[in-house]
This record gives sequence, C-alpha cells and structure tokens, in this order.
Amino acid sequence: MGSIFRSEEMSLCQLFLSSEAAYNCVSEIGEVGLVQFRDLNPDVNAFQRKFVHEVRRCDEMERKLRYLEREIVKDKLQILDNGENPEAPQPREMIDLEATFEKLENELREVNANAETLKKNSLELTELKHVLAITQLFFDERDSEPNSSITQNLLPAEEGKGPVQLGFVCGVTNRERMPMFERMLWRVCRGNVFVRQSEVPQALEDPVTGEDVHKTVFIIFFQGEQLKTKVKKICEGCRATMYPCPESAQERKEMGHGVEGRLQDLSTVLNQTTDHRHRVLAAAAKHLRTWFIKVKKIKAIYHTLNMLNLDVTNKCLIAECWIPSPDMGAIRSALIKGTERSGSSVEPIINRMATDMMPPTFHRTNKFTIGFQNLIDAYGVASYREVNPALYTTTTFPFLFAVMFGDAGHASIMLLFAAWMVLREKQLIAAKMSGEIWNIFFGGRYILLLMSLFSVYTGIIYNDVFSKSFNIFGSSWHVGKSANATEDNLKLWGEITLNPDYSDQYSTIPYPVGFDPIWQIAVNKIAFQNSYKMKISIIIGVFHMIFGIMVSLVNHMFFRKYVSIVFEFIPQIIFLVALFGYLCIMVFYKWVNFGCGEAFDSRHQANCAPSVLIYFINMVLLKKDDPLPNCDQWMYEGQYTVQVVLLLLALICVPLMLFPKPFIMRSQHRARAMQQQMVNNSTATVEENGDTPAPVHEEFEFGEVFIEQAIHTIEFVLGSVSHTASYLRLWALSLAHGQLSEVLWNMVMKIGLQQSSAVGCVLLYLIFAAWAALTVSILVLMEGLSAFLHTLRLHWVEFQSKFYKGEGYAFAPLTFKHIMAGDDEEP
Repeated sequence: MGSIFRSEEMSLCQLFLSSEAAYNCVSEIGEVGLVQFRDLNPDVNAFQRKFVHEVRRCDEMERKLRYLEREIVKDKLQILDNGENPEAPQPREMIDLEATFEKLENELREVNANAETLKKNSLELTELKHVLAITQLFFDERDSEPNSSITQNLLPAEEGKGPVQLGFVCGVTNRERMPMFERMLWRVCRGNVFVRQSEVPQALEDPVTGEDVHKTVFIIFFQGEQLKTKVKKICEGCRATMYPCPESAQERKEMGHGVEGRLQDLSTVLNQTTDHRHRVLAAAAKHLRTWFIKVKKIKAIYHTLNMLNLDVTNKCLIAECWIPSPDMGAIRSALIKGTERSGSSVEPIINRMATDMMPPTFHRTNKFTIGFQNLIDAYGVASYREVNPALYTTTTFPFLFAVMFGDAGHASIMLLFAAWMVLREKQLIAAKMSGEIWNIFFGGRYILLLMSLFSVYTGIIYNDVFSKSFNIFGSSWHVGKSANATEDNLKLWGEITLNPDYSDQYSTIPYPVGFDPIWQIAVNKIAFQNSYKMKISIIIGVFHMIFGIMVSLVNHMFFRKYVSIVFEFIPQIIFLVALFGYLCIMVFYKWVNFGCGEAFDSRHQANCAPSVLIYFINMVLLKKDDPLPNCDQWMYEGQYTVQVVLLLLALICVPLMLFPKPFIMRSQHRARAMQQQMVNNSTATVEENGDTPAPVHEEFEFGEVFIEQAIHTIEFVLGSVSHTASYLRLWALSLAHGQLSEVLWNMVMKIGLQQSSAVGCVLLYLIFAAWAALTVSILVLMEGLSAFLHTLRLHWVEFQSKFYKGEGYAFAPLTFKHIMAGDDEEP
C-alpha cells in the first residue's frame, strides 16, 4: 500500500564487480529485476564499446532463430512452451549455441534449396506433360477435319504444288499474360501467325513463392524462319516458357511416357526431402522458445555491461545504478550468488552514493492496480515521492464513470464480459493474443469490472434498466384519482404529470431505493431528473476538487514546503469552500428545509423554494432580489452577511496566493547564498595555497518565479469556475445515455412488441436482434467509451491539477520478465 500511495524510496549505488564475476552478477540482477543501471559511457559510440562483439554475435543468433521460427510457422508446427525459465548461459556456452544454430540454418537452407530445385524440375515436367497432352488434342482435331486444317487453310496453296507446310512453337505462360501475349504476336507478325490456346485444368504451385498459379498452354503456327525467330523472341520477352514438341504422334506419346516416369521419381524424392525438413523443424520447435530466452538474456547482459566503466587495471567493472531502498538486501544476495556461480574469490562491493539527481519513480503494482497506474502514467509519471493518484483512482474513476453510465441493463452486459476476462485470465494470458484492441480491453479488465459494478449500482439508484424501471417495493404515488389523470389517459403512457404538492397523489413516503418507478411514465420526468442529477454533479465535483486540494497538503507536508502550505493550500481551500462549497451547502439546506406537507410552514413550502443558482450569482454581484409573495427573501437569518463575508474571504485569498510566495522564496535564496559565501570564505582562510573552488550559487530568477506563481494563481481562480462547470458532464452524459436508450426502445423494440398477428412473432425475433445489436454497439461500446474518456478528463484535469505535477521518469530496471512474457522490447 505504501508504494501505491507514494513511490518507493530509491538509492543511487555504486557497484564494484570483478571482471570474471561481472557477467554472472548482472545475470542474477536481471532475474531479480529491481536495478536500473546508469550509462557511464554516454559519449562512447555503440560500436566502440567493450562488449560490442558479443552483442553482434547475439544479434546474429537471433536472426537465425527468427529464420527457424518463420520456417516452423510455414510448416504449421507448434512451438513448445512449457513455461521453463532457463538461466542465462555462461559466456563459454555461446560457442555451442552458435554452432547448433549454424548447423540447423545450413541444413535447413540446403534442404530448402534442394526442395526448390526439385519443385522447379517438377513444375517444368508438369508443364511439358500438359503441353504434350493439349498439343495432341490440337493435332487430333486437324487430322479429324482435314478440309478445315490449319496447315491447308491458313495460307493458299500455289499452283502445281501441295498445301503449304507450317512450323509451330509450343509453350506455357501465366493466364493473365495471355491477352497481352496474343496482341504482341499479332502486331509484330502482322497477323501472319495463328495461335491456339487452352488453360491447364488445375493450378500449379510456384516453387519460389509457394502460391498457386494458373497457366495456359499455347501453340503458335507460322511460316518461314524469319517468323520463327520473331515468335521465339516474343516468347522470351513475355516470359513464356517454350517446350520442344515432336511433330509425330508416336514421338509425342513416347515423350509423354518418359515425362510421367520422371515425375514419379521426382515426387518420391520430393516427399523424402519434405519429410526430412519436417523432422528437422519439429526437433527445433521443441527448443526454440528456450533458445530465444537464452539468447535474449545474453544480449541483455552484454548490453548492460557496455554501460559500465572499466577501471585502469582491467580487473574491475564499476557500475552506478538506482535500487529501491527496501530491496538492498535482495540485491546483495543476488551479487553474492553471481560471484559464487562464477567461482570468483573477489566479493562484490555495493556503496550508497549521495546525489542531487532526481531518482526514478517506482510504484509496485499487481494485476489489479496496474491498469489504474497505466491511466495515471499516460498523463505523466509521478514526480519522485509525490502522492500517486492511482490509489484514489481505483474508487473515484469507476464511480464517476457509473454516474454517467447509470443503466443496470447495459452495465450487466459489461459486467459479464469483464467477469469472463477475470475468471479466465490465466487461459487468456497463455493464449498470447496479439490484437491491439484486445490487449487494451484485457489490460483494463479490472477497471472494466469495477466500472460495470458501480454502474449496476447507479442504474439501481436511477431505477433504469434498458430505459425501463422495476417496481419492486410499490410506488409511493397514487395517480388514479388525481385531478390531472384518469384511467383513460393512464393507458396512453406519458400523460401523467407528477407534483409532490398534491396530497392525493403522493403518500410522502419516498421509494426505498432510488427513483420511484412511476417517474418513468411521467411527463415531467426529464425536468425532475435533470434537477436532481445536475445538483448531484456539482456536489460530487466540488467534493472531488476539495479532496484534491487536501492531497496537496500531504505533499507539502512531506516535502516540508511550509510556505506552500500557508500561501497556497490555505488560500486555495478557503477560496473553493467559500464559493463553491457554500453553493453545495445551500443545495443541501434547500433539500432539507423546503418541501411539501405539514412539517413545513408556509414560508418553507415548495412554491417558496429559491433558485440556488440565482442566489449564488447575486452573492458574487452583491445583489438582492425581491422575494415571492408570502415568502422570505432569504433562506435563513443573516444570509446576506454570511455571503458578503465569504466573498471577501475569497477575494483576499487571491493576493495571498499571488504575492507572498515569490518574495519569501527570494529572501530564502539570498539567505542561502550568504551562508554559502561565508562557508567559502572560511574555507579560503584555512587553505594554505589559496586554491579554493569558486562558490556555487543556486540559480534563481525572481521574474520567472513571479510569472509562474501568477499563472498558477490565475489558473486556479479561473479553473475553479470552469472545473466546477466541467463536472456537469456527469449530468449531461447521464441524460444523453438515458434518452438514447429510451429512443432506441421506442423506435425499434416497441414496434415488435406492438405486433399482435402471427407474423409478429417472427418480426419480433428480427427486431429484437436489431435492437440487441444497436444496444451493444451504440449504448454499450460507444457510450461506454465516451463516458470513459470524460471520466479520464475529469481525473487528469479537474482532480490531478490540484496536487499532481507528473514531472518524473519511470523506473526502468534490467529485468528478464519481459523476455519470459514474449515481448520484443529491447532491454
């Protein structure tokens, strides 16, 4: 709890590690995951550091492992994940790992090259088989119809001679290139060629890409050597593959038998090659995850060692690191364990260092608080040791969301989804789903669970379930005999106007939990709920901001900023309470002292209830309004005097926030400078050689400090007004959500429920599906996201601005946890 309230206390430490034990010590520190190393060689190029060669070797091993992983995925094999966490290998084991990976890569590349060659040969033979088969069909057609033969009718026969004999070329090309190929032949040969084509029945596999390609077999008839040369050049230019085809049917038949035999032999060899590849990959898949973890751990260790300094004797490595103070014992134990593993006799040394540097911010989180902490860190990492808003956000965030998303029905849908993620989180984590949107939802599953639980509660308070109400305890209203309602118009749904002043309607006993269900069908429902929700939003907002200012007091006391307590906290709390706190008190006073019934006198009846907003405006303007007939001008005795005093207090707080603090800070700076000067002078008299360092003065610019304080004051004063009004979004979004839900019910679901025919059953089924889809997509997802973003804004701007600076930087220790989780982030 202490860490989530305020970040851990950090210590800057210096480590002295012997050269032979440094690797194992850093390895043990990485397993603990609680040390952030500082780079002591910031000006040294990455290629000039001591262990750059080892880092390159790790990069090369990672490349080979990624190649193996791609090939395993290509063969649809499963990489074994037994949850094992192997230790980082010793440096001497890198040679064995490199040899193993080199052997696997070479063997796999050789197998792939052989398989690709075999597939290319198989593809050529398959294409040749189809060329022979389809060409035979062309010639069979010619022999069966000699009068329409191509060779006889393409060109006329000369007198006294037989028909002209034509040459031909056969080949295969991709189906999508065939139209372009034909046009090229026609234009270049000027129509003196004849092309026949036929598609190959089944798609053929490309040996390089592995994709299925549709092919077309063609045969081109021509006359003369000149056209033959042109045709071949066009085939080569269009990437068409030409195959030899004998002219006689017997020769074509014999060639076809030979091709079939060679294809069978190739198929046998290819199957054996594929089986061997599969066995190699299956054996590698069993150890691939373990290999990845080992290589990444080695790389992370050497990357860290490159940040260390090497002393002049080359026997010791010096490191500077941030360590959480409570974990110093665990780090010492890890260093001793690493030294024992290396067999070194030189014990490591760890010393705390005094420093003026700002330490990193470290909050210990668990699976519940990590989501809320991420919301805060998205705005800005907390300054070192300042109060962390995430602790309060675990309650205030889901509550403010629920005020805007107050529908028990819609919240139940969210609750079921969140409960499913929470109950099955172990299985879902093991599945390692990679979708970005899914990871966002799953990371915030506990936030979603609390938001839905709180929304169910507010939905019960609003008595709103899918825009309808439940009458569990019986209504406190009896409108059947009222002056403005009859049994006929009660059936019209929406013809009832409720007024608590009518004693024959209202029993003066409130509904036990939340809104009375009869307000759901009242004409003045929106007016009643708006008044209630608007005032509640202001009250919640003012209390939320007051709480934020109270948290700032905790920060000031912790950092001993007593000037800020007197001239920031006290004026701020007085200003906010005197104006907007008083506004909330008037709301409560009005609720308690104005109403209906015999308990209230004539001057405190509902018709004399004042407008709190008008009173507040008149308070700021120092105005007085005439009272209503038979009503008091003021809500209580001495109200005007109290309001004037509160307004004066608020006005006095403004210069108190603006002027004193900069002048006090300047005075304190001058006192420190004089004290430092006196120390330097006394030191100079003691030094015999007189060589003393120049006095160090803390930089202080009065103008900058004054301007910053002025901006802070103006921002608070104006922000108090705008921030209070900003909380009205609680009312606005609650109203919008309720009205959208009601419109969706009346415009969609009500149509199906009003059907009385037999077809209405089928129609209701379809309408319910549409209503359910719109409810989930619009009212749950879109409205839920909108309420989430508005809640986030209320926390970031209206609440955290009162006490939270967020000027720190996150604690980034050397840890192997991200390697075990499968993250690809560099250490």
